[in-house]
Amino acid sequence: MMSVHEALSSRQPDPRLGGIIKLAILAVGGQGGGVLTNWIEAVARANGYAAQATSVAGVAQRTGATVYYVEMAPIGDRPAIFSLMPAAGDVDVMITAEMMEAGRAIMRGFVTPDRTVLIASSHRALAISEKLVPGDGIASSDEVKAAAEVASRRFICADFDRLAVSRGSVISASLFGALAASGTLPFERAAFEEAIRASGKGVEASLRAFAAGFDATTSSEEAEEVAPEKPQSRSVTGPARLLSRWNALHARLSKLPQAAAEMAEAGLRKVVQFQDLKYGAEYLDRLEKVAARDSGNGTLTREAAKHLANAMAYDDIIRVADAKTRAGRRERIAEEMRAGEANVMQVTEFLHPRAEEIVSMLPARMGARWEANPKRMALIDRLFNKGRHTRTDRISSFLMLYMLGGLKWWRRRTLRHVQETAHIEKWLDRVLDQADRDYDLAVEILRNQRLVKGYSDTHARSKSKFKRVMEGIDLVAGRDDAAEWVRRLREAALLDEEGKALDGALKTVKSFV
Repeated sequence: MMSVHEALSSRQPDPRLGGIIKLAILAVGGQGGGVLTNWIEAVARANGYAAQATSVAGVAQRTGATVYYVEMAPIGDRPAIFSLMPAAGDVDVMITAEMMEAGRAIMRGFVTPDRTVLIASSHRALAISEKLVPGDGIASSDEVKAAAEVASRRFICADFDRLAVSRGSVISASLFGALAASGTLPFERAAFEEAIRASGKGVEASLRAFAAGFDATTSSEEAEEVAPEKPQSRSVTGPARLLSRWNALHARLSKLPQAAAEMAEAGLRKVVQFQDLKYGAEYLDRLEKVAARDSGNGTLTREAAKHLANAMAYDDIIRVADAKTRAGRRERIAEEMRAGEANVMQVTEFLHPRAEEIVSMLPARMGARWEANPKRMALIDRLFNKGRHTRTDRISSFLMLYMLGGLKWWRRRTLRHVQETAHIEKWLDRVLDQADRDYDLAVEILRNQRLVKGYSDTHARSKSKFKRVMEGIDLVAGRDDAAEWVRRLREAALLDEEGKALDGALKTVKSFV
């Protein structure tokens, strides 16, 4: 069978085109695609080439990239006539500032094995379509890499974003270094570096990132493959009285199955940070009940350690406010935005509390009465259910959220806490009911807690899906493949926000029971 590379063998450039080099770039906002295009133009013109650059803006918020296109040719007796946009099968160099953009370039026909050198960054900037999926909607980078190896004449791939950021610059500089090292343009390295210096902005940082991109391209090692560092166990500090109580809780972990110990320690830390040491003791009490019924290899206890911690550390107004005012958050945002000391950074929080969130903060009995009164709920909804923009770089707004985040002492009295506690107890009862009958089914029931997530409308939708999947268990309980069907129902619930896939899966189950 003839391979793609054999079918599309290298061909000689059309002499009528006068040696025109055609280069396209796909980049999104903040990746410096315009700067990269300007540098390419500058290096071409400084070395006796005529050059033209165009761009077509994509849609904002990661639903489309801007296409930058550069054509260049040696200056001759007759002026070169350049095209305004790239054409399928007619691109010499394709640069993509993100892995999925490489896939889109291949799909659009810009990358061909007889001609195109593809330079791509292996990092991901998730698209809106990936973020909308309730479960794991992230597309596979490995599939794109495999396609790129086949579709391009030469494939250059590294985590150019990491290389640039670690040197105080942006990805455009490291991609420029990769372009220089690829040898696809007839210019020396010094000419590329001079184009950066001539721009006069962020020169030193850009040159460092340029060198990193150049070295990663010429190195025989896989620059993008960096082994993740194993997280180190954090030491606990505090007053001796509280440390003594913490150590007593920590000692209880040794009595759990070995397979669950690490996950249980992470879960204990999470619930104690969420509330207090007493709450951590409640977490271990519940976990030990599951461990006592674990007749398998520890999987039941490990899954309980994970999902029970997530269930107990639920998202309420107090937790959201605490997260928005925690120490280090502002510094993290400044780092992500690459804001320097000379920049003034404003942080706007978008809040949209529903009547249910307001009532959930009331004392349990009072909140239950109010929640059961449609007129009161409608009144609260009119008063509070409005989009609010709160700037936490201002002291008044910050203090408001800071005070809300400090209401942990009140949390146990609220309607929301009573509701979440009832949910947890009912869920664990279902797990323990199946633990001796069908071990695998009990594990899948634990994993169903993954469906419950988020805050406000997101939480309401996810709780509805959880309820429907749990009702589906009644349809398949007792079957040999019950655990597999519960897994399928859960995965279907995670496929889309509306629950259409879950509807179809439930219809399938009902068709044979």
